[in-house]
Amino acid sequence: MIGLAVHETAGVTADEMRAFAAREREGSTDGDGRALLAVHPDRAPASALAPLLRRAGKPGFVVTDMADVDQFVPCGIELPDAPLYLVTGVDRGDRMANWSPEEALPALAEEGRTPLLLPEGLHWVLQQPEALERNRCFMTIGSRLRKANGALDARTPAVWISNGTGRDGRERRDAPKVGWGW
Repeated sequence: MIGLAVHETAGVTADEMRAFAAREREGSTDGDGRALLAVHPDRAPASALAPLLRRAGKPGFVVTDMADVDQFVPCGIELPDAPLYLVTGVDRGDRMANWSPEEALPALAEEGRTPLLLPEGLHWVLQQPEALERNRCFMTIGSRLRKANGALDARTPAVWISNGTGRDGRERRDAPKVGWGW
C-alpha cells in the first residue's frame, strides 16, 4: 500500500502506516495472518483506490454510471475513529451468490459478521489480488447511498473483472471494475 502511495492519500506517513501494521500484527489474535489494513473511507475513498487496482497489467476503474461512487457510505456500520483499522475474516460470500442485499444482511448478522464496505473490498484486492476472480463478483453491501427521501438507492457497489463490453470498452477487458448490482 505504501508503494501505491495510499498512505499519502490517507494523510499519514509511511512510517505511521508501517508502525500501525506492526503493532496490530503483534497484537493479532485471529491467527491466520490475513487481516487487511484498511484506510478509513473518509481518508481514501473508492474513487481514489479503484485506479490503483491492477489485473493483467490494466488499471481498475469505476463504471461511468457510478460517478457518485464516493457517496456510497457505511450503512449501519460503525467504523473506528482512526485513519487506519484492520478488517478480519474477509469472505467473498460465494455461498450467497445471487442473493439480494436484503437476503444477505440477516444471514451475515446471524453469523455475527458485518458486510464489506466498498473501500474495504478495494483494499482486499490491493493486498490480496487473488481475491478477485473471473465469474466471482463480490458485492459490498455495507456501502449504500441514501436518497433524499431516506430510501436506499437500488444500486449496491460490487467489484469484478470487466469483460470489455459495452461502455467499458474492449481495452478494459480483464481490468478490475467497480460497478453495481441489484
